[in-house]
Amino acid sequence: MNTSESSARERLCEALREREEEIADQWVRLQLEQAVLSSDMSEHEVREEADLLISALATALAGDTPVGRLVSSSNELRQAVIELSLRRARAGVSPTATSMAVLSLKEVLLAAVQHTTRESAELFSAAIVINRLLDAAGVLSFETYVEGREEIIQRQSRQLLEISTPVVRLWRHVLAVPLIGTLDTTRTQVVMESLLQAIETNEAQVAIIDITGVPAVDTAVAQHLMHTVNAVRLMGADCVISGIRPPIAQTIAQLGIDLSTILTRATLADALAAAIQLTDQPSVDSAVSGHRPARPVTA
Repeated sequence: MNTSESSARERLCEALREREEEIADQWVRLQLEQAVLSSDMSEHEVREEADLLISALATALAGDTPVGRLVSSSNELRQAVIELSLRRARAGVSPTATSMAVLSLKEVLLAAVQHTTRESAELFSAAIVINRLLDAAGVLSFETYVEGREEIIQRQSRQLLEISTPVVRLWRHVLAVPLIGTLDTTRTQVVMESLLQAIETNEAQVAIIDITGVPAVDTAVAQHLMHTVNAVRLMGADCVISGIRPPIAQTIAQLGIDLSTILTRATLADALAAAIQLTDQPSVDSAVSGHRPARPVTA
């Protein structure tokens, strides 16, 4: 560490010690003025972030780690930047706004150093240290934000897939999965996992896969259905596919897709009647006609 950098760090540490509260207040006010925050974030939350980050900065600068490696080497400082970025990602703040918020601390720190010295050389050295330190923090905040936001999006996408493919208990030992929209590999995996878990939980004997809401069936969709049916059979249950409309039946025939090993029905009602027969349950006629049997089992 050269003399100018060492002197600049001492000036910066002095400013942080003597003006920590003032620096935090000014940084929060600056962020509010620049409108880089989400409406979901309160001023109290922003102040908590400021206190943690400024405290971590003071601790890191008090050591002897080179400025260029402070953000990556100091666990406390690194964690403060990461937590700030993740919190703002969850609040919907943009990655650019998050990085700009971190970089805006430069202005506040340099103003604080000016209260400790008026020497141009010292101020210049302090500015270099501040820039190197907060540029690294800004890059880390951007990277963390993007990674955290991607994780949030993936989790939300998974949750939406699970919600869009519910497993419904129609009858004793009979489950149904109403599919709506395109059936791709990712969605097939979610359907399969949810259905197999429901078969185990409910001790189901028959699973109905209803494709009434699937706009078209091609070779890929047929393969996905076959994989699901095979997995259901490995669990010891039978599988019925319902919703085979005339256009879909024609497409399957034209593509030469062999579904002869799978029990298919035109409607969900027909599939339920077949499922009740497979499970040797009474009141098939009343189930098909829509009348409630003496001891119904609801979903």
